[in-house]
Amino acid sequence: MFNKTISICVIASASVFTTPVLADRDQMKIVGSSTVFPFSTTVAERFGKSTDFKTPIVESTGSGGGLKLFCAGIGVDHPDVTNASRRIKASEVEKCSANGITDITEAKIGYDGIVIANSKEAENFDLTLNEIFMSLAKDIPTDVDGETIPNPYKNWNEINPSLPAVKIEVMGPPPTSGTRDAFVELAMEGGCKTIPWIKALKKQDKKAYKSLCHTIREDGAYVEAGENDNLIVQKLKANPAAFGIFGFSFLEQNSDAVQGSKINGVDPEFEAIATGDYPVSRSLYFYVKNAHVGVIPGISEFLAEFTSEDTWGEDGYLVDKGLIPMTDQERSDWSDSINSLENLEM
Repeated sequence: MFNKTISICVIASASVFTTPVLADRDQMKIVGSSTVFPFSTTVAERFGKSTDFKTPIVESTGSGGGLKLFCAGIGVDHPDVTNASRRIKASEVEKCSANGITDITEAKIGYDGIVIANSKEAENFDLTLNEIFMSLAKDIPTDVDGETIPNPYKNWNEINPSLPAVKIEVMGPPPTSGTRDAFVELAMEGGCKTIPWIKALKKQDKKAYKSLCHTIREDGAYVEAGENDNLIVQKLKANPAAFGIFGFSFLEQNSDAVQGSKINGVDPEFEAIATGDYPVSRSLYFYVKNAHVGVIPGISEFLAEFTSEDTWGEDGYLVDKGLIPMTDQERSDWSDSINSLENLEM
């Protein structure tokens, strides 16, 4: 055990602040997204085996939960890196700054699709974004512009007669999850704004628009299943009538038992996600606390491992885990930014 102190100097309002970091921890600590968790864990295990550094500890806390821990402070009691299946919010950057964390490096690692999957023993669905919204929204529009009612739909065929007469039962992540954030923004809002008067509402009353488009029903049709995507997959195997919401990588790893629904006629497949043709595609990230680099051993070396072509490249080992790689130019640009610890810009 050893102590080492570094200082970050930030000039603000003509004042100078110093923040000490005591390095009595010799192992990296990573928290955050359950979607990024398998990728980060795989890199951590390889890193531990191929270097003299200890294998980093990786915890699945959800994107929101991870950023809360990450932004709580500097020092050995706080994580060095947090994974996120959505970009950090301005409010989270402000929270970090309030706790002395002013130097953060953003690392985009690739892409992922959010799937609505069910058991292979059940019928494969083809859903539109509008149907997803109408099935899961707390309140839905009536035929009268500006009027909504509590969601009355119990079965899928009530939304569209061509869909099966099966109970709407969807298991998904909690509000702390980046997957939930991305699903709400891409799928729910994507379907919500297909309704003209609601789309127009965005310019008139953003708060009302967001409340209507982003609020998921709480009457049992949507079941919060925690941050463990593997648990959702297991529940789908046991209940062929139910659906689950999780990242493409979990679909890939369990393709023998579960299948992804088409969305707007597009299958959740590698190429469709990479090109953005699949409507519910997103970027994946992790964030580095620069004050810990050079103090907690192995952070720079871990970043080099993660950004290696053998790791996140088109033929890298993370592709086998379900990561959709960025283009050659994107990887080159992000590698330079990450390894030079370029400071985050919102």
